[in-house]
Amino acid sequence: MSELTSRRRLLVLAICCMSLLIVSLDNTILNVALPSIGRDLHATVSGLQWTIDAYTLVVASLLILMGSIADRIGRRKVFMAGLVLFTLGSLLCSLAPSLEALVAFRAIQAIGGSMLNPVALSIISNTFTDPGERARAIGVWGGVVGISMAAGPLVGGLLVDSVGWRAIFWVNLPVGIAALLLAWRFVPESRALRSRRPDPVGQLLIIVLLGSLTYAIIETSLAAGVVSALALAGFLIYEPRRAEPLIDLRFFRSAPFSGATVVAVCAFAAMSGFLFINTLYLQSVRGYSALHAGLYMLPMAVLTFVFSPLSGRVVSSRGPRLPLMVAGVAMGSCGVLFAAFPAETSDPLLFTGYVLFGIGFGVVNTPITNTAVSGMPLSQAGVAAAIASTSRQIGTTLGVAVIGAVLAAGISAGVRSPAYGQEFLAASRAAWWVIAGCGLCILLVGTATTGTWARRTAQRCADRLVRPAPQETPSRAGT
Repeated sequence: MSELTSRRRLLVLAICCMSLLIVSLDNTILNVALPSIGRDLHATVSGLQWTIDAYTLVVASLLILMGSIADRIGRRKVFMAGLVLFTLGSLLCSLAPSLEALVAFRAIQAIGGSMLNPVALSIISNTFTDPGERARAIGVWGGVVGISMAAGPLVGGLLVDSVGWRAIFWVNLPVGIAALLLAWRFVPESRALRSRRPDPVGQLLIIVLLGSLTYAIIETSLAAGVVSALALAGFLIYEPRRAEPLIDLRFFRSAPFSGATVVAVCAFAAMSGFLFINTLYLQSVRGYSALHAGLYMLPMAVLTFVFSPLSGRVVSSRGPRLPLMVAGVAMGSCGVLFAAFPAETSDPLLFTGYVLFGIGFGVVNTPITNTAVSGMPLSQAGVAAAIASTSRQIGTTLGVAVIGAVLAAGISAGVRSPAYGQEFLAASRAAWWVIAGCGLCILLVGTATTGTWARRTAQRCADRLVRPAPQETPSRAGT
């Protein structure tokens, strides 16, 4: 990797960004299409939640496994396999005859998606070994999220209004095929120096934990909540006993890494909840078309695009604390604006909220990724990136599940009922307080885990990861 020319490294970055583009674009386009999907497939609010969470849940469950597999058998191989599956899943989604089929095909898409983002981040981390260059590269990576957020509502709205919601999945096909061919030609193979053994029990516990937790929230199932608690307890007991666990819990002895994980969950929960609320509000309450709704959210998307690379430069020169503080204040203020004031019924306040959220989400992504990856040995880059990406997906899953559950609990009228708009606005107040709480958590955790003490914990954690703990090699330790 170190022998690649500057031009070749930029080409590798561009190819990795293409994979992020189709994944992020798919999610933002889908949000705009939710009302149309709901009408065509007769879906309830919980049904719409599952069209999103079926994807994010599978991705969150498999990301760490795929990162580990990529470190073992080759990142380029897994990356290309992910492009094939994601593109195929997109084609199947466009042909779905029912809501159940769409949810199933989204899961197939998600298997491919789980092979893309963490592996691409690992490729980037191994391509850009200089910390400053890596931070700037990850800033560009984060900027792609902004591009997708800017283009997604517009492209999605145009396709939904002119062709129909099935066309939103067609966008992935040419980009996925092009990225596959370019990766085959230009991305060099890389893998960790030491392979890690599979952890099927840990993987099963993760799937049960995330699946039952999401089901418990969306379907308000106490039994599923108990199952998720038992799976978590089993995971925490089982994993430290393995020589090579699915998730090395020693990672979380690093305060910056643990902080980045919490911030990722909160930031992406806020983002997914923000998109879910606004999509339904603009189209189902205000009655706007999908394109009109996409144009309304454009200020938020543009500011995310603008501030992501700026955040990368700040992280490179001054560290992650300032961007995290700005993100917490901006996203929290957006939540308070909608929760405490009639921002949804006033266009100036509405756009002010969108601007605040766009700035906050734009600056938060780069410090999450850079902190999660840069403090770890390169041999652990795939797993570290996968944990960071898993945190994002868990946040997205929980955001849609919680916000959707809050809305569903407060709305009894049908979409066509005159009372629907008032019930929606009343129910959304509690949802916006949840988003405000996410912003406050980002501010507090981001500030607490980016100081001198936190950096010392990160260094101690890296030393432990390079030197296996004694209990991990009992056969050599004697009796």
